[in-house]
Amino acid sequence: MNYITAGESHGPQETAIIQGIPAGLTLTTADINKELARRQKAYGRGQRQKIETDQIEFLSGIRHQVTLGSPITLVVKNLDYQNWQEIMDPYQKINLNNSRRQVLRPRPGHADLVGAMKYRQHLDLRNILERSSARETTMRVAVGAVAKKLLKELGIDIHGFVSQIGSIKTPISLLAKYHTLDQVRQVSEQFLTRTLDATTDKAMKAAIDQAKKDGDTLGGTVCVLATGVMPGLGSYVSADTKLDAKIAQSLIGINAFKGVDFGFGFANADKKGSELMDEIFWSPKRGFYRGSNHLGGFEGGMTTGEMIVVRGLIKPIPTLYQPLRSVNIQTHQEQKASIERSDTTAVTAGAVIAESMVAIVLAQEILAQFDTNSLQRLKEQVAVYRQEIRDF
Repeated sequence: MNYITAGESHGPQETAIIQGIPAGLTLTTADINKELARRQKAYGRGQRQKIETDQIEFLSGIRHQVTLGSPITLVVKNLDYQNWQEIMDPYQKINLNNSRRQVLRPRPGHADLVGAMKYRQHLDLRNILERSSARETTMRVAVGAVAKKLLKELGIDIHGFVSQIGSIKTPISLLAKYHTLDQVRQVSEQFLTRTLDATTDKAMKAAIDQAKKDGDTLGGTVCVLATGVMPGLGSYVSADTKLDAKIAQSLIGINAFKGVDFGFGFANADKKGSELMDEIFWSPKRGFYRGSNHLGGFEGGMTTGEMIVVRGLIKPIPTLYQPLRSVNIQTHQEQKASIERSDTTAVTAGAVIAESMVAIVLAQEILAQFDTNSLQRLKEQVAVYRQEIRDF
């Protein structure tokens, strides 16, 4: 399975093409639209979300709500394009020196300046920021929705929630209250901050509101959990086959993500080996299992069968309404950085995007290990593999 996305933030549409999804998977627009709505419905989002109502369109690879095994084309129209058509027109040639919405003052922390230097875009940084915008993650969430639907057929569930915004932390100890991932989902989806309790939700909202009032932005962390993952996905045989490394790369590839850890993560640094390693047990019903999950479901780059626990650190958004110092790329004079319409925080949406990326990587790994042509054959092979693992 592989995919590619295309589109600019204020262009006509966002597009994704997925290749390698087995034939026979039931897939509806509702399956994807509910995930797109989750990405948009998050506290701290900007004015753009009041314009867009992201709805998926199927252009290929699906017939009568069932995948065909051929490439799937997904499209989301950018409704805001009607306000930007003259600026983003792909056909009409214009004089960039007189262009409306021309951007000449790069934002610290954004792709603006380095992208312009790399691609020799001397006249308008908009040529960089339109594609480097997080609007592109719309399609990663759409692809992730397809991956989640596939994984559900195989007994794998995935959910992401917010573990920190600014200095406000979600009490992770609350996870011990829940016996299933669906219970965690039901609780966190009650809150627009995607935290796990009402007190933290209120504190996070207050922090976001204050940052917005100050013309500032906030970062934080998100946590993604995956249950039902069979042991042995990934491999130890070379660096590029380690599945935890692939997941880490996929999260770092999300806009503004700057760090990833697994299990207890960086808190493991001050522990002794005797305190940290997950002891091994065996029972006739479960086969081999671990007595704890400090390592987040991975050993040697492979899944252990325990719940995958991965966190991502998201930096504050670089667009500030009280902008920092910058330099005009044409005059080289010091000026304040440009201001583009933006969110106060991306953390609340980041949980959904990170969840999608973990789903994509897990689906890719499973489809690399088993048959990719038929969903029924895939399910049969996975069932045989799970039994083989239990009988080991």
